[in-house]
Amino acid sequence: MNKITQLFKIQYPIIQGGMIWNSGYKLASAVSNAGGLGLIGAGSMYPDVLREHIQKCKLATDKPFGVNVPMLYPNIEEIINIIIEEGVKIVFTSAGNPATWTSLLKQNGITVVHVVSSSKFALKAQDAGVDAVVAEGFEAGGHNGREETTTLTLIPMVKKYLSIPLIAAGGIATGRGMLAAMVLGADGVQVGSRFAASVESSAHDNFKNTIINCKEGETQVTLKELAPVRLIKNKFYNDIQELYKTSPSVDELKTLLGRARAKKGMFEGDLVEGELEIGQISGLFEDIKTAKEIVDDMIREFEIAKSEIQNL
Repeated sequence: MNKITQLFKIQYPIIQGGMIWNSGYKLASAVSNAGGLGLIGAGSMYPDVLREHIQKCKLATDKPFGVNVPMLYPNIEEIINIIIEEGVKIVFTSAGNPATWTSLLKQNGITVVHVVSSSKFALKAQDAGVDAVVAEGFEAGGHNGREETTTLTLIPMVKKYLSIPLIAAGGIATGRGMLAAMVLGADGVQVGSRFAASVESSAHDNFKNTIINCKEGETQVTLKELAPVRLIKNKFYNDIQELYKTSPSVDELKTLLGRARAKKGMFEGDLVEGELEIGQISGLFEDIKTAKEIVDDMIREFEIAKSEIQNL
């Protein structure tokens, strides 16, 4: 039995990343219904909106699903309380200290997973009592590790020290990628970018179409002084690069970033001034698929690749 399918009581060890502005109840329930683990992305939701998505997700699937909570969230206490009140069974935490909320969540019967970008933070998460760790490489979209460690090197390094289940993330969107991560020591994979370009993703169609037209080299990590983030190179990205030529202060970078840039880009479809967060693997996508097609394709390709390996 696979450790991840056992831990979450799911069919396949595929977790859909809880991405801001992409991961509403429609996507989470569709992935869960397809045999993976769907996650609602709480990072872009007001507390009452999150509650509504959890309730709708319960109606849309009878399979396990979870909520992803960035711990930098201003209403974090209210968010945690809603998750407990609504009986959510699985929580993925990120961007913060796992020790803060893990014990309270576990006291309420919740399985807790923490997202990290280094072995050091993986060990801290394990010490904090989490049930599993997501180790996310630098290829990933959105907010990223400062260490710039790629998935290929991160997974075996984290595996070396970890005794709890390990989920690989960053640059994984295919069955072959999933098999490669598992050969390196992962027990399962978390997939973000491929699900952002799905029918059920709550992202704007403009953003989805930009993702599938994205070519190799058209994303880059920037704004490391604030919080490193991988973006598609659009006008907003170019504005950041121009500002860097003046050796800007952190405040100047914050002023340029302003508020709600990610919403403007991914949710409202402003491809010029919006923040378009996506991973490097987007250069591989050619079409927008349903969540079920994505999961089925990954499993089929995983099985083919596994059989081919015998001949190496």
